[in-house]
Amino acid sequence: MPTDIDHSAPVIARASIAIAATRATVWALHTDVNSWASWNADISEARLDGPFEVGSSFEWTSYNFPVTSVVYAVEEQHRILWGAPASGITGIHEWLFEDTEDGVTVATTESFAGAPVEADVTAMQATLDQSLQSWLAQIKGAAERT
Repeated sequence: MPTDIDHSAPVIARASIAIAATRATVWALHTDVNSWASWNADISEARLDGPFEVGSSFEWTSYNFPVTSVVYAVEEQHRILWGAPASGITGIHEWLFEDTEDGVTVATTESFAGAPVEADVTAMQATLDQSLQSWLAQIKGAAERT
């Protein structure tokens, strides 16, 4: 089971955002997989049976791309690492949650590796960059409305 992103992957994306909400609020939204589609317009469905914990798997569809991800690491209200191989792409995704004076900063890093990535690194980089920015903007909106 991975303990970090793949630092040798051909595509690595990083993004962060400041959110005017408590870390507990943002964490709750982020780990309630079954509610993702209610606040993230890029996700058409998401399902986790059971608790969000190391070894759990969840199914979700983003941009019409179905994935079954496995939770690799959870440090309560601080760090999450999940990932999965899907359609020849191995994605490993880390999330970090840090308190600030005005709320919380969420930082995320994701690696993409595999033949489809190597076939078009530029397009995959742009896709992953956009995906992370969109997710962060949407969780910010949801958390700040809560």
